Amino acid sequence: MDKFTIKEIIESSLKGSTANVDGSEGKYTAKIIFDGFDNLNTVGRHKIVYKALDEYIKSGELHAISMETLTTNENKS
Repeated sequence: MDKFTIKEIIESSLKGSTANVDGSEGKYTAKIIFDGFDNLNTVGRHKIVYKALDEYIKSGELHAISMETLTTNENKS
């Protein structure tokens, strides 16, 4: 699994999102912009992303990912 695959999984699972992913060897960082995060706290936002990546985490293909999760408006400020 590489950062491009993770980006594709996130963006296809969270319609209208933009993901910038960096890292390698199972350890990644991601900045995810998605208006579906509106009115959710950090834990709720991360749960949405983890749900999209769940099978890859369980298989061990994705070992760790740290996330910054923002709405479009939060990203502008």
